[in-house]
This record gives sequence, structure tokens and C-alpha cells, in this order.
Amino acid sequence: MQVKCFGAAGEVTGSCVLLDTGRHRLLLDCGLFQGSRRDEERNREDFPFPLDSIDAVILSHAHLDHSGRIPLLIKAGYTGPVYAHAATRDLCRIMLKDSGYLNEKDAQWENRKRQRKGLKPVEPIYTLEEAKQSMRAFRTLGYDERRRILPGVHLRLRDAGHILGSAILELELETDGTRRRLVYTGDLGHRGAPILRDPARVEAADQVIMESTYGDRSHRGWEATWKEMAEVLDSAVAGGGNVMVPAFAVGRTQELLYAMQMNYRDWGMDRWQIFLDSPMAIEATRVYSRHVDLYDAEARAGHARHDGLFDLPNLRMTRTANQSMAINRIRSGAIIIAGSGMCTGGRIKHHFKHNLWRSDSHVLMVGFQARGTLGRQLVDGAQHVRLWGETIRVGAQIHTIGGLSAHADQAGLLEWYEAIPGRPPVILVHGEEEPRECLAGALRERGAKVRLPQRGETLDL
Repeated sequence: MQVKCFGAAGEVTGSCVLLDTGRHRLLLDCGLFQGSRRDEERNREDFPFPLDSIDAVILSHAHLDHSGRIPLLIKAGYTGPVYAHAATRDLCRIMLKDSGYLNEKDAQWENRKRQRKGLKPVEPIYTLEEAKQSMRAFRTLGYDERRRILPGVHLRLRDAGHILGSAILELELETDGTRRRLVYTGDLGHRGAPILRDPARVEAADQVIMESTYGDRSHRGWEATWKEMAEVLDSAVAGGGNVMVPAFAVGRTQELLYAMQMNYRDWGMDRWQIFLDSPMAIEATRVYSRHVDLYDAEARAGHARHDGLFDLPNLRMTRTANQSMAINRIRSGAIIIAGSGMCTGGRIKHHFKHNLWRSDSHVLMVGFQARGTLGRQLVDGAQHVRLWGETIRVGAQIHTIGGLSAHADQAGLLEWYEAIPGRPPVILVHGEEEPRECLAGALRERGAKVRLPQRGETLDL
């Protein structure tokens, strides 16, 4: 039994683990590479394994760095099933469609430039229609349901608490009398986060493949995080400008809306015009509203009390481009929640063009910012950034609200691991090198055997 990591090995993008049981080969996640243009070009590379050798794909959750190459996999010839939680399927139906649409737009934009240079046109890595067709491969499970998906392979999904439908994958593997229980965390959630339950505990494992995104740091406590949010909003009101929030359409956006509703009076939310300026986030919020059974007890109570978690009286959901452009005529008093979460595309860049240079503007960074992204430049204190070939001065105040992360911090990762009996060996993925090394050291101090795979490296189970 062996595994190879073909993404998210020393980085936080492109998750893709190939599991070879000796009888079958499975992919655990198949995500897009995201970040710089150079990173994204890797999505055009051929898959480094024969597609007819893959018997099944299992998705941990719907974020594109875990699911976004599924249509490409099927386009290239994969014909097997894709197993996922039902809520993950519902979110993928939105996110993969949007990804296909953006691929087409990006190819059109690139081909206009290539035509002027006399170069051959490029094709989108996959289209909107190909994304739609890929949904036919999905097969759904609920949490804690044990299912035989192949001879000698049983799958159980456990609640990961990261986004709606996110799952820890428990795989019971048997080959020639050898049995192993492999646990793949996907992305583990932040304990105490709004809406969702905390990550489930695992009762047993022979091998753990574990994320390490925040393996080198501690998140601010929830009480301090909410206090910081209130202070930033008060400061923004006093300064008279707008607040821009680059937010991931799935997970972070819904947490923000829920927090605003729960703290509506305390934060003085009635002082603002609030815009959810992302068609995909609007659709994802509707999916969240349909899966009340996956909420934690507090969120279920809030849903019952308010007849929904996201219905603020001063919230406007702007779908069309014209509605989005109209927001930029507002000089103050607007909170604009827009994608993308790392500022690599989407409508947030248009709002930056109109507001980022203004000293009375504020930017709330509420999610992880990978290296090479515009969001990372802002977090690192860039004084100027480039938008569509134009240099923009960063006059706005940049606030990093680290406590809102949907990922467990180092303490959360260690606490989750230490609840597994027997200190099973660990393979660390989905983390940049420094956080991954830091978490590895902390795990070794606790008696764990830890391996840090490089891309394509074979690890024996």
C-alpha cells in the first residue's frame, strides 16, 4: 500500500493524493493549483498517472483547491465515480460551473492578446458545459455512513467542520490479508467557528494524512476576534469610507453574514449598507440555508429564532455586473463582501480599483493568503499593487482578522491528533514549508513519526 502526493506537498494548493492499495488506485481530492499565473499554468499539465488505472475519486470538500480539477480529470478520460458528502456535491455544482465559466472568459481574454501577436489560440482547461457534465459522476454519502466502494475498500465520512459538507475520510483497506485504516483530514475546521460543528474525533488509524496550513501559529480567540471586528467597523464609520472584504464564496462569506446578524446591535450594523457582491457566494448561501441539519446547536437555534441565518435587513445581494458597478458610486458607508478570497480575480479587484488608493477605505482580510497572490501582497504591507496593468497606491488600512480562519491552528491540529489512540504515523500535506516543518517538530515531540512528502514522492504505508 502506497501513497503519492501530486499537489499540496509543501504548498496549500492543488490537493491530490494517489492511494494505491495493491488492488485498487484511488484519488483523494483533485484540486486546482491556484495563486500566481505560473502556479495556475500547472493545471494544463497532463495528469502524472494513467487515468484508466484510477478506480474511484473521493472528495474531502468543495473548495476548488480540492475539487477544481474534477472536470479536467473527466475530460481527460476518467470514467469512474466521485464520492463526496451530499452538501459537497451541491456546492461543487455551483463552484465547478463558475470555474468553467471563468476558464472560458480567461481563454477569450488571452486569445485576444495572442491574436494581436500572431500566436495560436489557447483552449480553456475546461468549459462551463464540461463542468456541468462532470456532476454526473458524483455519488453521495452522509456523515458516519460506512460504505463499501470497492472490493477491500470501505469509506466513512466524518464531519471536518471546515465548510458545509467537509469531511475527514476514513478508509478501511484490505489487500492479501493486510488491513490498514487510513485517515485523510482534508482541511480540518477551527474549533468554535460559527455555524458548523467542531471536527469529529477519530477512534483509530494506522496512518494519518494531515493538513498543516496553520501548523506554525495560533489563532486569536473568538471573543477577541469579534471585538476586533467591532473596533474595525467603528473606526471605518468614523473615517467615513467603505469597507472591502475579500471573502471566499463558500464558508467565509456565510460565517461573516451570520456573525453580522448575531451581533447586529452590538456592532451597529444598521449604520451600513451591506453588499454581497458575488453570484457564486449568493448561490452558496442558499445551499447553506438548505442544510440546517449540518449546523451546530447554536446556529440551529439562531436559524429558528430569526427564520434564517443570513437575512440582514440592510443586505443587498448583487448578481449582475451593472449592480456591482453601481456600488462604486457609493463613497462611504458600504461594506462590500466580494470574491475572490485571495484577491486573485473576481469583483473585489474592481472595488479595489475604486477604493484601495483612498486613505479612508478599509480592507478586512479574513482568510488565508497564499504566496504569490494579491491578497498576500496586501497582508505583507505592499505600498503599491498592480491591477490590469495599472499601478495603484495602497492608501487603505489593511486589517488581518486572523481569528476567522476556517482552518485549525497548531493547537487545534495537535489536539485533534492527540485524541487518536496510539500515536499513528503522520504524513503532512497542505502547508507551506515553514508551517509544515513547525508542525512536524511539534508532532515529533509528542512521539509521532512524521513524513513530509515532496511532489510525486512514493511513501509506503
